[in-house]
This record gives sequence, structure tokens and C-alpha cells, in this order.
Amino acid sequence: MGVIKGVLREELENSLQMKKDYERELAKLPKGSLIKKKIKGHEYYYLLLRESGKVKFIYKGSKVSEEEIEKYKQAKEYRAKYRKLLSQVKKQIKFLRSSLRGKEAI
Repeated sequence: MGVIKGVLREELENSLQMKKDYERELAKLPKGSLIKKKIKGHEYYYLLLRESGKVKFIYKGSKVSEEEIEKYKQAKEYRAKYRKLLSQVKKQIKFLRSSLRGKEAI
């Protein structure tokens, strides 16, 4: 039984490290999403983000570089990917902790 617990502990440590890594990568991404609004036939770009639980629109102008548009597009994709991975690793951590806490057979 001791070998299994050792493997579970090692897996728990790996999972905790992965959680830290995913959170660090999420923190590196630019905040918010770039959206395009059409107002009276003209296109304007806004940065949409949350601050203190409130949604904010920050005006970016009518001309935004392709690089900036691509940066926010990629950030949105990465954010979704890392959030999914983070969710999975949190479930795994919860499972491993409960397994390690379980009653041992006598």
C-alpha cells in the first residue's frame, strides 16, 4: 500500500506544479478582449475587460494594428486553453487529495 501512496503523492506534487504553471501563464496574457463595434457606419475598437466585478469598455480607436488584433485573438485562445487545463488539474488535485486521505485497510 505504501508504494501506491508514494505514487499518489508524487502525482499530487506534479499536479500542484502544473496548476502553478497554468496560473502563471494565464497571468502573462493581456487582460480583456478586443472587440469591434460598428456605430453609424464606422468601425471602432474597444478593449473589453472586467475590473472590480464591473465590465469596462476602453476606447482603442478606429484604427488598430493587425499585430494588436492578432495578439488579443491569440490571448483569447490561450486563455480558454489554460482555463480548461487549470480546471482539469484542479479536479485531479481534489481527487488525489481525497485518495491520500482515504482510510487504509487493516
